[in-house]
Amino acid sequence: MASANHIKALLKSHLDGDDSRFYSVAMQLAAHEAKLGHGKLAEELRTLVDKAKHRKAPSQPTPIGQPRGELAELLSFSYPKAHLGDMVLEESLKQQIQRIIREQRHAARLLEHGLSPRRKLLLVGPPGNGKTMTGSVLAGELGLPLIQVRLDGLITKFMGETSSKLRQVFDTTSQTRGIYFFDEFDAIGSQRGLANEVGETRRILNSFLQMIEQDQSHSLIVAATNHPEILDRALFRRFDDILIYGLPDISHVADVLKSRLSWMTKDVISWAQLAEAADGLSYAEIVRAADETLKNALIEESDFISENDIINMINERRQMSHQFASRKV
Repeated sequence: MASANHIKALLKSHLDGDDSRFYSVAMQLAAHEAKLGHGKLAEELRTLVDKAKHRKAPSQPTPIGQPRGELAELLSFSYPKAHLGDMVLEESLKQQIQRIIREQRHAARLLEHGLSPRRKLLLVGPPGNGKTMTGSVLAGELGLPLIQVRLDGLITKFMGETSSKLRQVFDTTSQTRGIYFFDEFDAIGSQRGLANEVGETRRILNSFLQMIEQDQSHSLIVAATNHPEILDRALFRRFDDILIYGLPDISHVADVLKSRLSWMTKDVISWAQLAEAADGLSYAEIVRAADETLKNALIEESDFISENDIINMINERRQMSHQFASRKV
């Protein structure tokens, strides 16, 4: 039956008015009972938690205890309302994300049979193609807070301090269920033995490897990097799934442009030709080009936008992208 720690955590979260933690502990209790072979009780607990969540107004985010003290410098909370339908993705990548969401929604049933849902994820690929957005989508689809780990507060110059702060982050994953997002993950996950690597970097990586392997919470741990080639090889087997993001193909570029601009076009627009003109740009750059086109039209009080307006803005984004790339060392 329920452990003393579960009972104390339930009472404390109720007294604090921390509904998110209350639900998280209740789900941990359900998983605990499932592991003991009490499948019916686990399913009843999961159903009660789901009913309690649905009684809340959908427009109101589930309140959670805000971090205090040092944790406030390490974690940033938000409540995204993004959904998978908001993203334009390659089909196989979309299916991967759908599978993660589906497994999380049926976590109690999987745990009941000794199986674990995917919850430790590594996102890799060039910037501007949906890695950060995926964190928001997971939070929105699962009704969880997006908890971004702030590297500026995590990484310090003092020996041993970063590992200590990292331990605080992982302790929080058990106390508050959420999507814990490590952006620019290569800052702590770079290969041991690189020419510019120092002893402290090795210790931080070893600490992370140990902590992620030992983590048994019901939170999702999501790490994102633009540079998978410099990650330590030992990291890859610690993650349940690796999601690879790339530049959009022509059909996806056309979909993005059409979805954002078609409402303000009057003449026949060749979306395929526009997509070819934008080939090689990231999703973020394409969205920016579309939004800049709309802003210009609204400021100039134009009734519609033309194909030439869109082309001009795409070319401007491409030029800026090339200028930025040429300045890289």
